[in-house]
Amino acid sequence: MSRLQERETVPDVYNLFLASVLFISPWLFKLTNSQGRIDLWVTSAIIGILSLAAIIAYRDWEEWINVLMGVWLIASPWLLGFPNTRAMHLSIGFGAVIVLLALLDLFLHYEKRHPEMEPKQERVHQ
Repeated sequence: MSRLQERETVPDVYNLFLASVLFISPWLFKLTNSQGRIDLWVTSAIIGILSLAAIIAYRDWEEWINVLMGVWLIASPWLLGFPNTRAMHLSIGFGAVIVLLALLDLFLHYEKRHPEMEPKQERVHQ
């Protein structure tokens, strides 16, 4: 089975796609706020690089940094001063999805490394 077909890789592929959409979103949605544009470009570049690295050679720290980048996207409109803008809505929405996908990826890899933790099915005796 190729690396891209493993179920643990799918969240990384989605995060890579979301990062690319987030990177071009200032043009797609005609964002005028300069702090919002720069924040989306920089954060999406980091998320894209980490997701690509996780697809090639998975490490837990890559996913934890993606979780932090997603949390940053959620908090950055208030920290950088662009609340109540289109950039804020994009940032919060993409941030929440990126956090969820990174946590799902961590869970799937944990489950793969610890198969003994899976519940055992009991046989029914008749």
